This record gives sequence, C-alpha cells and structure tokens, in this order.
Amino acid sequence: MPDLSKITCIEDLRAMARRRVPRMFYDYADSGSYTEGTYRANAADFQRIGLRQRVAVNLENRSTRTTMVGQDVAMPVAIAPTGLTGMQHADGEILGARAARDFGIPFTLSTMSICSLEDIAEHTGRHPFWFQLYVMRDRDFIERLIDRARAANCSALQLTLDLQILGQRHKDVKNGLSAPPRPTLRNLINLATKPRWCLGMLGTQRRSFGNIIGHAKGVGDLSALSAWTAEQFDPRLNWGDVEWIRKRWGGKLILKGIMDAEDARLAANTGADALIVSNHGGRQLDGAPSSIAALPEIAAAVGKDIEVWMDGGIRSGQDVLKARALGARGTLIGRSFLYGLGAFGEAGVTRALQIIHKELDITMAFCGQTDIERVDASILLPGSHPGAPRNAFVDSFRA
Repeated sequence: MPDLSKITCIEDLRAMARRRVPRMFYDYADSGSYTEGTYRANAADFQRIGLRQRVAVNLENRSTRTTMVGQDVAMPVAIAPTGLTGMQHADGEILGARAARDFGIPFTLSTMSICSLEDIAEHTGRHPFWFQLYVMRDRDFIERLIDRARAANCSALQLTLDLQILGQRHKDVKNGLSAPPRPTLRNLINLATKPRWCLGMLGTQRRSFGNIIGHAKGVGDLSALSAWTAEQFDPRLNWGDVEWIRKRWGGKLILKGIMDAEDARLAANTGADALIVSNHGGRQLDGAPSSIAALPEIAAAVGKDIEVWMDGGIRSGQDVLKARALGARGTLIGRSFLYGLGAFGEAGVTRALQIIHKELDITMAFCGQTDIERVDASILLPGSHPGAPRNAFVDSFRA
C-alpha cells in the first residue's frame, strides 16, 4: 500500500486523479451541466457557512458514530452511487465497496456501474451494501434487477428520481462520451498518456455495464448497449411508480433527487425511509440551488416524518458537520470518493474517508461538541447559513 500520509485533503486526491484518469472519464466525474453554475455552487456555498469556535470544553471521548436508516455507521457519510466508477480505476466499484466496508460506512452501487451486483456481493461477503435504481421503460428488467439486489444482500434501495431525462453535459459531448465510450483518435491519444490506468484495465475483465449486459432483453454485448440506453430512461416516472417499487422491494427505501419542500412532503407520504436532498451533483438542472442551500427548508418541512440526507459539494469533514447542523442526518460523497479511487485505487478511497473523518472529528471538537448526535445549527455563525434570516444570508453571498 502506498504511503499517503502527505495526502492531507481531498483536493490533493483530485489533482492526482486528474493526472492518472483518462480525460473523458475524469471529466465525466468532475463536471456539471451547461454553465456548471449549480455544480460550482454545491461546493462554494459550503464555504460561506461560518462556524462558532468554543473553548474550555471537555473534549475527551468524542464520537462521530450514528445511524442511517437504522444501520450503524462510523460517521454520517455513505458513498454515493456513481456511474462508470469502474472506468475511474479498474474494478472501481469493488475497491470502493471494500474500503467502505472496512471503514464502517455504507457503499451504494449504481445501476450504471461497471462491476455488477453479483461482483460486489462476491467481494464484500456478508457485509450489506446499498443499490441505486434507475427506472427504465422495461419494467420486467427493473423487477429482475430489484430481485438481484435482494439476492446480493443489499440492505437498502436508493431510487433516483431526477434522471427521467439526461441533462446536457458539455464536456461529455465534446469528449464523445457515450455508453459504451467511443474510441476516437483524440481519446486514444489521451489513453496513451495514462499507462497505469491502461495496465489496470488490461488486468480485469470488468469493462462493460455488469448490471445490464446479459440481463436486459436484447443487450448481449456492448454493441447493443448504446441504443438500449438511449431508449430506456423512462420520462413517465411518477409517484405511482415509487409506490410500485416500494412494494416490490419490501425493504428500506431511499428517494434521491429531492430539491423542493413540496416534493419532500410527497416523498415522505410514500412511506420511504429516507430522502436525499440532491441536484445530481449539478449534472441535471443548471440554475437549481445548491444542495446545502435547499437543505434547511426541506429538513424543516419533513424532518420529523422521514430521514433527511444530502449530497453535493462535500469535500471535507467540515462540510459533513455543516450539513448535519442544518438538518441532514446523513450525507453522501461522490466526487470525493472518485478522486481517491482515481488517484490510488482502494488505498485512495480509504485515504479520502480518513481525511473526511479526521476533519469532522476535529472541527466538531473546535465547535465545543463531543457527540455528533448533539450537533445542531447552534454551532454555525449566525447569519452565515441558509435558514438564517434571509437578508443576512443574501448579504453573505454579496460580500
């Protein structure tokens, strides 16, 4: 295992991943739609939130442990579902799941993963993981996918609600990214500059979409995948489908992609166990608010009826603490995990989790807190955060 002690922040991992991962796949992970305004706001809005430093408090016996949908977690963080993870690093989903298992946090596998549900189950043993579901027009495929998730020992299902249609991501268009990726001359030249990545991919047979190829009707290989993908994301998805999926699944259900208090109330009414305040990492509706800006209103509206989590823009343990203070029982990390994976594989994911945990623990202590369960908005600097008096919050953006 490489010595990563000099890797001190998520930004260090991002810079290394940018050097090691082919451009089309790095850009896929580290970009947003259209102007990327919402993508940038996700991280920037966290930085505008101030913290109150407290002193002369007994800081022994600190704990970041909590639960997410009843599952014990080492900190209020789970790894978010991210498509094409196995293209950031060979066997990427397996490596991420193992790192999460060993650290004591949940891992979520995407429908659009490279490694399959069965791959993850084989490498994580009896340790449960979560599965994220996209709703396709082929409902028979969806039923079988849900059944496969249950057989693979998934303990919760994340249903993504904000990808009925695909947002336009300009970098993906310019890079020619598709499913499967197109081997253009520009991309092949770039691949030649990433020998470490190429050797890793040559050493694995997992280079396709393991949850789809061989399982969806008429999709026996990569050549058939592109047309199937273009046709299958279902724009008709509605709350009735959520109820159907909840009954078919029968276990813990998490609804991902909520950005409005009215939708949050509808989500709570479905009987789901948690919702995730998420704008899909700024990859769908450019111009939507950041996730952290949307969080307080949603938490206030439904926080007593359903667990409220959030993702988008989390690059540090301080961000996790701020989200917790503003009403998120849990958080999810996508890019922060992918940077570590692309940079150093499983060791990089572990290092990302170590960094976030240490920052969370130390910042909590500086704020005079020893138990994550007792953290609330009182740790935040008045007027610096969403949910503060509106004029003060607007003024903080103008400053």
